[in-house]
Amino acid sequence: MASSPKVVLITGCSEGGIGHALCEAYVARGCVVYATARRPKSMSNFNHPNIYTYELDILDDVQVNKVIKAIIDKEGKIDILVNNAGSGAPGAILDMTVDQARRAFETNTFSVLRLSRAVAPHMAKRNSGTIVTIGSIAALFPAPWGGIYSATKAATHIIMDTLWMECKPLGINITLVAPGLVKSNIAENALALLNTPEDTLYPTYIPGISKLLKAGQTASNVMPTKVFAEKVAKETLKENPPRYMTLGGASFVFKVLSWFPRIVVLDMIWSKLSKL
Repeated sequence: MASSPKVVLITGCSEGGIGHALCEAYVARGCVVYATARRPKSMSNFNHPNIYTYELDILDDVQVNKVIKAIIDKEGKIDILVNNAGSGAPGAILDMTVDQARRAFETNTFSVLRLSRAVAPHMAKRNSGTIVTIGSIAALFPAPWGGIYSATKAATHIIMDTLWMECKPLGINITLVAPGLVKSNIAENALALLNTPEDTLYPTYIPGISKLLKAGQTASNVMPTKVFAEKVAKETLKENPPRYMTLGGASFVFKVLSWFPRIVVLDMIWSKLSKL
């Protein structure tokens, strides 16, 4: 008897982003995909019959539980959860309000915990499942004007590392993906969030913040979204998926830098990015 298709739930699937490409990559490998986003219209161009779309605000516990229940009721399982939804938080840390920082953590960190907690019990009942979370190499080394974003991703990495251990007795696989430079709409979305106060302590650096956000999408080594998504789907559909993946432009460079004294690397980053 042929095994049933894998059921995949993905957050943050708006057109032009990594989540959207992941939906296409998983369905191309025979999966049934449930694509979610806060704005359903942003997913209107899906045309594969095995991609279903749901409105989902990852900050809303009620909505998260409602969507997961609907999928379980229909499919009887969720084989793979992909925590992809996220948001930028551009700007100097001293220019950030506590509310702005809290919003970034709610979106990039607490949502991962929320979705994982909601899906894990269903996976544990079957002693099977995989939780994939899209982190960032920014979690390894922060960059000027992106410290809050790096902090949210660093916290997410720790959560996923711990879940990898704690989910072992439950039969649930954990995969943390730390992308380098990957083509997406993240820079455009982050620029829309950039709000520099009039009393900023860094008036001369403001133009460099926008330039830095755009640089990650225009670099010669940026990885096409489709290529990234295909690699992630291929690896995470394996019976024993990797615990950690890093791919995309500059990912190898950060691997090498991790062997250097941290203060040296931070000084290198500041010296380069402060001149933008």
